[in-house]
Amino acid sequence: MAVVSKKIPAPDRIKVRTALLSVSDKTGIIELAQALVDHGVRLLSTGGTHKAIAAAGLPVTDVSEVTGFPEIMDGRVKTLHPTVHGGLLAIRDDEEHAAAMKEHGIDGIDLAVINLYPFEEVRAAGGDYPTTVENIDIGGPAMIRASAKNHAYVTIVTDPSDYPALIEALRSDEGHTVYAFRQRLAAKAYARTAAYDTAISNWFAEALDIEIPRYRTIGGVLKEEMRYGENPHQSAGFYVTGEKRPGVATATLIQGKQLSYNNINDTDGAYELIGEFAPENGPACAIIKHANPCGVAVAPTLAEAYRQALACDSTSAFGGIIALNQTLDAETAEEIVKLFTEVIIAPEVSEEARAIIARKPNLRLLAAGGLPDPRSRGLTAKTVAGGLLVQTRDNGMVEDLDLRVVTKRAPTEQELADLKFAFKVAKHVKSNAVVYAKNGQTAGIGAGQMSRIDSARIAGIKAEEAAKAMGWAEPMTKGSAVASEAFFPFADGLLSAIAAGATAVIQPGGSMRDEEVIAAADEHGVAMVFTGMRHFRH
Repeated sequence: MAVVSKKIPAPDRIKVRTALLSVSDKTGIIELAQALVDHGVRLLSTGGTHKAIAAAGLPVTDVSEVTGFPEIMDGRVKTLHPTVHGGLLAIRDDEEHAAAMKEHGIDGIDLAVINLYPFEEVRAAGGDYPTTVENIDIGGPAMIRASAKNHAYVTIVTDPSDYPALIEALRSDEGHTVYAFRQRLAAKAYARTAAYDTAISNWFAEALDIEIPRYRTIGGVLKEEMRYGENPHQSAGFYVTGEKRPGVATATLIQGKQLSYNNINDTDGAYELIGEFAPENGPACAIIKHANPCGVAVAPTLAEAYRQALACDSTSAFGGIIALNQTLDAETAEEIVKLFTEVIIAPEVSEEARAIIARKPNLRLLAAGGLPDPRSRGLTAKTVAGGLLVQTRDNGMVEDLDLRVVTKRAPTEQELADLKFAFKVAKHVKSNAVVYAKNGQTAGIGAGQMSRIDSARIAGIKAEEAAKAMGWAEPMTKGSAVASEAFFPFADGLLSAIAAGATAVIQPGGSMRDEEVIAAADEHGVAMVFTGMRHFRH
């Protein structure tokens, strides 16, 4: 049954007379406490916060003196008391509430400054189960929610970045806060506890291997407000979830303009793709445009990997995203600055390379500190009208699959290497995807077509255009391996790939017409292997 409001109007200005300070993150707390004391505010505090304020020589009362009850159970119980929550929840202009406060000796608390146990940090650091559980805050969220609910009378601050605004508000209005200010802080407070509870619930799901929980929430902290979204008429913000997966969200921006919404989306796709190529197996480069690879290569040097990736489709690479699996060196940097590029992301960047990239001040340069693990699970999410699609990350690796040769001819050693390479790339190409590869570099990529045969044809056309641009006698698809991220439903797509020059094919298999497709491969002397795993990407 819903509780009916008494419709008591909220006052605009509230004089801050008593403040409760209880923080895990002590950043700026002494400066704030000093400002409050300067305004004649009475300070209440708990545990380590009380010790820090007292050590600074400021007058502060321990909450246990107010409640008449000591902290117990290793501090688990200290603020869960009617004196505290009555002071936070009381509607001062309600006669019944005022009478209850007087009867039980409850003083109003006008300001609550609270942040929470560092659960997210402990979780990210890989804390063991008991330690992680112990860092689930109980009293903090309860006080935050109580204060936020009663924002008509209570100012709730949960983020040290808001301390300067609070100090200025008190300074400019003789120790008062206004209703609109309290409303905004209350909204932020509920978002904070929601994100905190999200982190806890998702950790439990991971710890207990609950893949599809009954309730699923996604939480994040605003990293930066974007100038706009995919298009200028759309607003957007970049939120980080706390996942310590190396990538655009955790990378350091060494130089360049603010990353746009599309930059972030494309850079994430580029770095997830390059994570497929372990650095110990050799240098690799991926060039992405509009969330699709336009060139990928592995080579003896990083500079050569870049040149080979660029050769696949130098036209589309203009204004693209470059991802590298090893430290960006000077030779590679010299090659990259010859072409207009939006973003470069690598695990690290040498000092020499930084100096070279600095010639292009608008070029965004990111150091991610590591590569994403392609085998880790994690979650991906996509919004739909009225809902949220959540799934585990596609961590299937072609190296882990039991590849099955289904044709009369088995692939050669080089063909097999190129088949695996092409299938890795196809995993990161929008469906329908067809990727030709030869000698560790992409020869042609067909992406996002409604028909698989169209993807095969487009990839072949791209290869022909690349050959003309590079002055080659023939396209690299001649004698290439070709990958399809899902099965060929008909032989026509395969025949198109064969016409482009492919001599070996890798695909998941599983079509009702597999035998027809296999027969077509045998007829043309083409080797084909089935993976048993598809990589749809939409």
